[in-house]
Amino acid sequence: MTRPHPPTGPGADHPSPAGAAADGPADAPAGATGAPGDAAGDAAGDAAGDAADRDAYRLLADDVRGEPAASRGRRGEVEGYFGRPGRALTGHPFAFGFTAALGVLSAWLLVQALAASASVLILIVVSLFLAIGLNPAVTRLEERGLSRQWAITAVFAAVIVFFVGFGVAVVPPLATQTGDFVTQLPAYIGELQNHPQVRALDQQYQLLDRLQQYLLSGDLGRQVFGGLLGAAGVVVSAVFSALTVLILTLYLLASLRSITSLGYRLVPASRRERVRLLGDEVIKRIGGYVAGNLLISLIAGVTTFVFLSIARVPYALALSLIVAITDLIPLVGATIGAAIGTLVGLFVSLPTGIACLIFFIVYQQIENYLIAPRIMMSSVDVPAAVTIIAALIGGALLGVVGALLAIPIAAAIQLVLYEVTLPRQDRH
Repeated sequence: MTRPHPPTGPGADHPSPAGAAADGPADAPAGATGAPGDAAGDAAGDAAGDAADRDAYRLLADDVRGEPAASRGRRGEVEGYFGRPGRALTGHPFAFGFTAALGVLSAWLLVQALAASASVLILIVVSLFLAIGLNPAVTRLEERGLSRQWAITAVFAAVIVFFVGFGVAVVPPLATQTGDFVTQLPAYIGELQNHPQVRALDQQYQLLDRLQQYLLSGDLGRQVFGGLLGAAGVVVSAVFSALTVLILTLYLLASLRSITSLGYRLVPASRRERVRLLGDEVIKRIGGYVAGNLLISLIAGVTTFVFLSIARVPYALALSLIVAITDLIPLVGATIGAAIGTLVGLFVSLPTGIACLIFFIVYQQIENYLIAPRIMMSSVDVPAAVTIIAALIGGALLGVVGALLAIPIAAAIQLVLYEVTLPRQDRH
């Protein structure tokens, strides 16, 4: 069988017996000789050969519409050299089951990967949250003439100074109080022995004898040693997580513009401008929430430090820093800080503890009804019920981190709801 070649001539695209017969005499040499019957037979043979070649070529090449012959063969228009293709396996039970099994396996592997990297993902989300929150301060420094590099350096240096100051203010008093407690422990035990109620309970239940046996046994040492190792592991993990968050925050803050630009480019061009406007507004609200929350905590810490210094409560700086940090936690943070400050005040004297309790109650009312609404009104305008529900759900999912992230996320959802969902529903 001869190798097919592209047909030529006026009847190449749509060959027919008439066209083939018409092309036959043209293929004959101009000076051909022979009998008329032989010439007619040669012309008919040449025409039949050309038609066969054109049919073979049509099976291999594209037709005039640019469609491959293989796809036309799948539709049954032509038959290739290897026969008509069979029915597709799209609806075959084996193909369906295999595809479904691959889908389930992929979903299971994805869930396992997310579960294994949950702690890392939380650190990344917290770092991104802090980077967005620190971005307004960087922007303001840029508006004052600093370059973005120097603005980021200044803001990040302030953050590091705060954490170092917190450690310097809290760790020494904690170590001192722990040492004092260990030193005074025998005296505390002696006071318990001289107490009439404790003495009566000891005579009835032999509490001191059991305590002495427990202290002399090796169980206490093993438990204390294990507890110290567990506490050391928690401290090391917390320090590592804090350093990781600081480093990630620095990198994310430096590349925040490029990250947002890349995210907007992933959106189709027809919707990119609207998505960019909504995204910038969400970032602005999250940054405003973080900045406002930090400002409220700063006011709480400074006010607490002034009061505790006047009341001569020990470790006023450490307590004010604890109050400032716990005030960042929605709903329960201020109560935790107030409880710690009041408890230390009670150790000084009963009147001092009562004065601390009254101060924290009055200040919380001022913060809740005067300070926080004025600061948060310009950044995050979320109804009180939504704030409480979001904080509860976030705390149930991710603990303190979830409670911190819940309110700005609720603000972002509210923005998308009012700007996208509700107008679309009103048009239909």
